[in-house]
Amino acid sequence: MKFSANLGFLWKDRPLPEAIRLAAKAGFHAVEFHWPYDEEREAVAAALQDTGLPALGLNTLRGDVAAGQNGLAALPGYESAAREAIDLALDWAVALNIPNIHVMGGFARGEEAQAVFALNLHYACQQAGKAAKIIVIEPLNRHDAPGYCVETTAEAIAMVRRVEADNLKLMFDVYHVQRSEGDVVTRLEALLPHVGHVQFAQSPHRGAPNLAGELDFDFVFAEIARLGWDAPLGAEYKCPDGVEATLGWLQK
Repeated sequence: MKFSANLGFLWKDRPLPEAIRLAAKAGFHAVEFHWPYDEEREAVAAALQDTGLPALGLNTLRGDVAAGQNGLAALPGYESAAREAIDLALDWAVALNIPNIHVMGGFARGEEAQAVFALNLHYACQQAGKAAKIIVIEPLNRHDAPGYCVETTAEAIAMVRRVEADNLKLMFDVYHVQRSEGDVVTRLEALLPHVGHVQFAQSPHRGAPNLAGELDFDFVFAEIARLGWDAPLGAEYKCPDGVEATLGWLQK
């Protein structure tokens, strides 16, 4: 199996070019970003080229984090800012050959929010389609992100069907799905045609997959392989004692 280091969580205390090189040294097959926009893009591009690692994805901006925002695309009244965030992410994706853009909707529930999200996703898919990019949306569990615009895979798939764009996919995060719904392998198998990227962490503490928790990742990874998923899986887990201390699962 192949694995991608999510550098929003792994080596997040290092400059992004250094984190990319550390991921390559550790044996990861790819990397992915959260919000790389304050980095020197040429240096990030050079690190990707030097290591040969592809970058798989990045997120749109969250907005005013200090005010509690966690995405803009589902917030009524923020349509202009949401589309600016989409355009910025697409610009980086084109420059760094990144296939997936995660459009973050934010904390907003109800039909008005869903309508705004659908319109902004339609815009995102149109713009991304011109560059052959994929837009993904991710359900965030109600424990970590109460009030997020999509909390379950069912809500995310309803939005995918509402927008009706071939390049709109589901980000299937094993951690979030387990926290919200459980039964992750069966859900992944049923939703596989809609999935654009897979991420993982142990539940409920969002730690490394070899830590004790609710999930047996030997089984989960074997089942993902059985389903024929051959793209790198995104390691997006917390490592308070340093990344290197957690990497036994990757060597295994």
